[in-house]
Parts: sequence; structure tokens; C-alpha cells
Amino acid sequence: MNVEVLHRSGQWCAGRQFGEVVAYDVQILPRYQVAGRPTVDRSYLLLGEAVQLTKPAVFEGAVEGWWYVDLVEIEQTERGLVVHDLYVDFLIPPAVDRYQILDLDELADAVRAGKLTPSQCADVLTATQRFVDRYLRRPAEGPSGPGAEFPPGAVTALDRLPAF
Repeated sequence: MNVEVLHRSGQWCAGRQFGEVVAYDVQILPRYQVAGRPTVDRSYLLLGEAVQLTKPAVFEGAVEGWWYVDLVEIEQTERGLVVHDLYVDFLIPPAVDRYQILDLDELADAVRAGKLTPSQCADVLTATQRFVDRYLRRPAEGPSGPGAEFPPGAVTALDRLPAF
């Protein structure tokens, strides 16, 4: 099913929904583009998990091929899906043997400034733990170890589709 997604850059982007995953293409803003690199990123929304995945085309050097994961709130509107960034992000290398959690300070600042409610903060912290438990913990780390591969198989399949 075709959908439109409002990206945080302000662009409405064409996409497709396949089950619980939405894939959409976003034009990289000129100030972030890197000469000789693609100018479009494909992002994936995991609808039931409040997660957006992107493998940024502008990542070079040590982080090339890494996934950038945003914890998000997804709003359904008449036009399409609106993605609200909830500040917590991950950087995940291709081998998924480690990860970095980013911007927890930005989450705290957003709550202090009234940009997020305490309830939204609680939701994003719960989603953060759920994401780690589901995708990033090793089985030897306890019973909450990964229940799913990263990136999810549906994302890997959609990554092969031509541009929307």
C-alpha cells in the first residue's frame, strides 16, 4: 500500500507499507549531502515498535554502513504518517556486536523544556529498553536476549526495492 510520510526535515516522502513496516525515501538536504554519495536515504518505520531505521548514505569512514535508529512517535493523519523524533537514538554497526545510545541528554532537556510530557518520556524509555532487549542483547546475556534479528528481515527485503 502506498503511503506518505512527513520526515523531520519537513518533506512529505513517498513510501510503501508492507505489513507492520513502512519504507520511505527522503531527499538528503543539500547541507548534509556528501559529494559523490547518494542524495536519498531510505528509512523504515517499524509501526508496532516506535522505531525508525536508516542506513545514512552520508556516513563515511568508520561509520559507513552503520544503522541510525531513532525512537519515534508515529501519528496517523489524513495525508499520511507524521514521524515525531523522541530524541533517543542508536548507532549500530553492521556486525551488531556493539551499539551506542545517543542523545539521552536531549531527551532530558526536552522534558525539562516541556517539549515532551513525562508520559512520553516514560514511553520512549520503555521503547528503548524493548529495542535493546529484542534486537541487541546477546542470548548469553540472559532471558531477555534478542528475539529478532537486526535489521529485521522485512527491512532487509525492502532495502532491495527501487526508489519510490
